[in-house]
Amino acid sequence: MNALWITLLVVLALAPLLRWLRPTWYWMTFGVTFATIRVLIRYRSVMDACGLTVPPSRWRLALARVSNRPVPEARSPRILRLRPTATGLVLRLKLRPGQDTFDFSASSDRLRHSFALHNVVSREIRSGVVELRMTGYDVLKRVRMPAVLPSDVLRVPVALREDGEVHYRDYRQVPHALNVGATQSGKSVYQRTLVAGLAPQNVALAGIDCKNGVELAPLAARFTALADNPDTAAELLAALVEYMSRVYQLIRTEQRISVGLPDAEITADIWDLPAHLRPVPVVLLVDEVAELALAANKAEEARRDQIVTHLVRLSQLGRAAGIYLEICGQRFGSELGKGITMLRAQLTGRTAHRVNDETSANMAFGDISPDAVLAAVQIDKDRPGTAVAGDSSGGWSRIRAPHTTLRQAVDTCNTHAHRTPSIPELDPFRPAVPVRVLVGKVQPKSASAPAF
Repeated sequence: MNALWITLLVVLALAPLLRWLRPTWYWMTFGVTFATIRVLIRYRSVMDACGLTVPPSRWRLALARVSNRPVPEARSPRILRLRPTATGLVLRLKLRPGQDTFDFSASSDRLRHSFALHNVVSREIRSGVVELRMTGYDVLKRVRMPAVLPSDVLRVPVALREDGEVHYRDYRQVPHALNVGATQSGKSVYQRTLVAGLAPQNVALAGIDCKNGVELAPLAARFTALADNPDTAAELLAALVEYMSRVYQLIRTEQRISVGLPDAEITADIWDLPAHLRPVPVVLLVDEVAELALAANKAEEARRDQIVTHLVRLSQLGRAAGIYLEICGQRFGSELGKGITMLRAQLTGRTAHRVNDETSANMAFGDISPDAVLAAVQIDKDRPGTAVAGDSSGGWSRIRAPHTTLRQAVDTCNTHAHRTPSIPELDPFRPAVPVRVLVGKVQPKSASAPAF
């Protein structure tokens, strides 16, 4: 009996240490049990206090009067499922008649405090069913990505969301995106994580880095094309537009619409082309887009107009040709000149790291969600890499990318350098990669890259 009490005391003494060092382990051993009991016990009173109940129906009131019984209480949403996860609890509720999913979104802070959990996020599963994802601890404090993640072409896990789910950058669903943030906010780390995730895939990477290439040049082994100044960037964008026209010529040639052709073989983009004819998709990463829009004289103004025109054209027409844009910058708004707001309208995905003023957040989310603007302004400067991610549908969430060092990204790009495809229009912009001599080892010959 004494041994049991001693063991219990040791476990209770080590629990706070485990909570600090390994919050996931603490949650799976202690926290999930306590939280589940707390949610089940407090459920009815919390729903009533948060105004998430409905009054009894008329037939129940009539039945109570006829049978001389007390007036029935207000009814809470019915619990369909309570499922524990590695980061929290998932509570699925069946709404009562007259309830709305917005009521649960508006009450998320009150639910968080009432259930003594770190965060509560609600979303509608289907008509009449709401899911509350509750996290038991701050999953963004120390980002730990799952060891095994599902992989797919042009779908890259780049960050962890505040509800414990993995945030993916899916170019097939969201072709073009905007990434804004102040200096030291984590944009470069996010971009490295993105490049490191794309490097093992069969895609072509093109980059524009007007800071003399200091951000993207170390990753040049995996880039098909790279421009480090505005003049070269203008030529690179013109070459991409020319490449896009050639891809559309291929699609038109291979459509061959006839009565006997099955519907599944008719295509208007590259993804339904035969595998041996399908061109490799291209991801264009633009770092510090404001540098492309600055002009000090008439010659630079002409170059700027050409660059913005090409970017707008690629954003409007590039998706079907397999060209996707990732635009990064500290500011992105109408003060950059004509055509910028037209370009922003084509950038469906939006990611805002810490910004210095509300105007910068409005550039990303002002036309999407006022709540996302407020969340972007409130990002703590002591948490670099934290961002607000959303899209043009109005949905948004807080995310934080894992800290990917430049060394890790360089090693990943060098390992997969043989996957770098060759595109004739982009060959003049192929970055020169210095040959690394390994002492005492024979440098293996890299496999020839596919060409289109």
